[in-house]
Amino acid sequence: MNFRNKVVVITGASSGIGEASAIKFAKKNAKVVLVARRKEKLLQVQKKISKYTDSILVCQCDISNKGQVKEMCDVVLDTFGRIDVLVNNAGFVIYGRVLELSIEDIESQMETNYFGMIYCTKNFLPHMIKQRTGHIVNVASVGASLGIPGVASYCATKFAMLGFSEGLKHELFGTGVDITVVSPIGVNTPLFDHPSFENFTRPTMITLSPQTVANAVIKAANSSRLEIVVPSVARVGIWAKQNFPYFINPIIGNSFRKKLGKKNKSE
Repeated sequence: MNFRNKVVVITGASSGIGEASAIKFAKKNAKVVLVARRKEKLLQVQKKISKYTDSILVCQCDISNKGQVKEMCDVVLDTFGRIDVLVNNAGFVIYGRVLELSIEDIESQMETNYFGMIYCTKNFLPHMIKQRTGHIVNVASVGASLGIPGVASYCATKFAMLGFSEGLKHELFGTGVDITVVSPIGVNTPLFDHPSFENFTRPTMITLSPQTVANAVIKAANSSRLEIVVPSVARVGIWAKQNFPYFINPIIGNSFRKKLGKKNKSE
């Protein structure tokens, strides 16, 4: 897809993968819509990308609030009259055992990571169908295929996103609209800034830059594939888990349980 003058809506655009994706779409002369809760951060991103495109719309919006999402969608369509790419990127994670997390901790992750994606998709999809063109890019995680101790509730949101996307992709056949999931392994973003990660040691050898994942987002917006795993070698791990679960699951469990153990000892 040639992104010149295409309308690209990016949620979670105030930092990390969202910000990096906004910069890359702007460099390709797209009309970029920046969506996030923190307006001051969005204005900083707007300033960064204004050197590449003069068509930028800032929308302060909490995507876990369906009313705010409806208002945001109306503003985008009133301003540009269309949408070409929707990047559902906003999300966060709270680290800890399910036993330690409150029900509200678990609900809040699902409300933003999964239902926020649903609200945005439901509001923009009818317009894409009417146009007979458009692409939805859902930013998930390798955790959409691997249940990981310490982030079980986060993994649940990404499992849900991947399953929803696969089902929707079948429904969209022949409409001119498509959907692709980007599933990165650990990414060096503010996702890890939550206080629950205070005593968490990041596995630096598998930490990606937001720019690397943003490249995959650009690729996904013009791809017929259901899922793009970043890096692609991580797909080997997913394949091994799916085909040899009795061998792989104990390795995953033991590795991450050690991290949880260290976290609990330091508290």
